[in-house]
Amino acid sequence: MVTFNPFAPELRSDPYPIYRELREADPVHWQALMQTWLLTRYDDVLAVLRDQGRFSSERSRATNPFVQEMEAFREASGPVGRTPTMLSIDPPAHTRMRNLVNQAFTPRAVEGMRPHIAAISAALLDALPDRRRLDVVGDLAVPLPVIVIAEMLGVPAGERERFKAWSTDIAGTLAGPFQPPAVLERAQRAANELADYFRGQIEARRGAPRDDLLSALLAAEEQGDLLSEDELLATCILLLVAGNETTTNLIGNGVLALLRNPEQLRRLQEQPDLIGSAVEEMLRYDGPVQLTSRVAVEEMELRGRRIEPGQVVLTVLGAANRDPAQFPDPDRFDIGRPPSRHLALGYGIHFCLGAPLAAAEAQIAIGALIERLPALELAAEPEWGASFILRGLRSLPVAAR
Repeated sequence: MVTFNPFAPELRSDPYPIYRELREADPVHWQALMQTWLLTRYDDVLAVLRDQGRFSSERSRATNPFVQEMEAFREASGPVGRTPTMLSIDPPAHTRMRNLVNQAFTPRAVEGMRPHIAAISAALLDALPDRRRLDVVGDLAVPLPVIVIAEMLGVPAGERERFKAWSTDIAGTLAGPFQPPAVLERAQRAANELADYFRGQIEARRGAPRDDLLSALLAAEEQGDLLSEDELLATCILLLVAGNETTTNLIGNGVLALLRNPEQLRRLQEQPDLIGSAVEEMLRYDGPVQLTSRVAVEEMELRGRRIEPGQVVLTVLGAANRDPAQFPDPDRFDIGRPPSRHLALGYGIHFCLGAPLAAAEAQIAIGALIERLPALELAAEPEWGASFILRGLRSLPVAAR
């Protein structure tokens, strides 16, 4: 009988054989320890993500004891914990909040940012002490999205390092109560400190608005678009974490996929116009977010398994994106793969708000890296992060031959 162990070290290094086993033997799998359903087939994952009527994003509707425990923890974690965000609410509240932020992340808005993103990438590579060696994560994938999202929010350059530390600590809550207490305490402290920081920034903007996203959100609040201060704080923190950690992981995982598939790296160097489809394949092949959750709001049956109201359903995006029923030869990394409906960025009303920005940052950063260091190779074994949910590398040392 197939089992899923959330503590298995393989989930961090290579979860895809585990996903394959689940997908083939038990695609609607009950994980007794976590008290959740895991869905690993593409059609099932897509059906849940598109069905907002029967599957809610509101954690408060869950009967899962671990979710309830985390809700109590979040209550003490400042606005980002106690206030619903776009990720954790359903329409119409979701629609209201998303519409307030959406215009900053449209493809058109991001297109205008591309020259500046390219300049930041070039400056990061120019600043390397050794132009032939770097840690792709620490030297490029971490600072680039921090700088971009911090600038969008109007954060001074001197505060970016603190921003990254806060973001990393808050992301530590993704493994929920299975994380050590010290990790959860750091996340709680970071969330409260970040909220205090943004309160100061909000006060400064009330007297002297600037040309940044924080000022735009504050204007929406003052014009009566029903954005409370707590919602404003929670939205800023969500944008920081979501626009930071996931893009870092996309760049790191993507470069690693190229290094482990050198024929695809050569192909991209010979055909740089493939960078767009290459990044889409990186998302499908080894995406930065491996799963997302929904709460069943009514009793239903799926592949012969009965799902009860209030039960948590984990849609395993990483497994769905390797489903051979949807993607021919799914374990092959192919930067020229025809456009595919991968689910790495979610689907439907909760499709990743920052998708155009994340794609642009990855395209520009990876393109600049392989142009400057064409004979790129691993300089040491990469080190994976602690969470299998937010899948990414701690370090990726590379060198030019």
